[in-house]
Amino acid sequence: MDEYTLPPYIAEMFRFNFTQADIEAIRDALKDMVSKVHVALFISRSRYECFSCEDTVNLVKVLSENSPMVGDRHAIDVDILSISESLDIARKYGVNRVPTILLADGSIRYIGMPAGEEIKGFIETLIRISTNDHGLSSETVREISSLEGKAVIETVVTPPCPYCPYAALLTNMFAYVSKIYGNGNVESHIIEAYENPDIADRYAVTTVPTIAVNGRVVFVGLPYEVQLLRAIKKLAKSL
Repeated sequence: MDEYTLPPYIAEMFRFNFTQADIEAIRDALKDMVSKVHVALFISRSRYECFSCEDTVNLVKVLSENSPMVGDRHAIDVDILSISESLDIARKYGVNRVPTILLADGSIRYIGMPAGEEIKGFIETLIRISTNDHGLSSETVREISSLEGKAVIETVVTPPCPYCPYAALLTNMFAYVSKIYGNGNVESHIIEAYENPDIADRYAVTTVPTIAVNGRVVFVGLPYEVQLLRAIKKLAKSL
């Protein structure tokens, strides 16, 4: 057996099938990027090990090719790494699942393909990093920049979920602010439930988005910024 199979209605969610109109809309959305964003994508070349890796590669390539030029390269700069051939890099960043996408030097990671509705949050995250427009309040920036301890935020999502991109964007920006202005001690992990059912089961996920901080579920649904900040401050673990 050399190919992982899923029920057709699930597999369809992860199929890369952008139309020309979709690509033009992406190009228009990305046009205001001003600085480069590095995207590291870890994959397996076996569909048995990773049914969505090929589609994830196609996705990030299209995003890169349709991002504006910054200097002599596209604003979205992509490295595609076979996890079996890049074990040292994978171990450095704690990557042990495919596909995994790293942004902001690993502070933000997508574990599973950002498919369906989740593409919106992924694209907006790229734009926010490129323009340094995190969108968080000055109080949140101050609190996250001075946070003591480590917080790993896991946001469990699915492709059809209309609220998941907003939850992902919010948690991603907390991690981004921590990386840029603080100690980099907040991480955002966006976890696709169908591709990582063991993690979804661990948190007894029945509704998405489900958000956990340091292994403890804190929200089912989309939180307000101040609520997420409060949870992170409460649950941050000593480094």
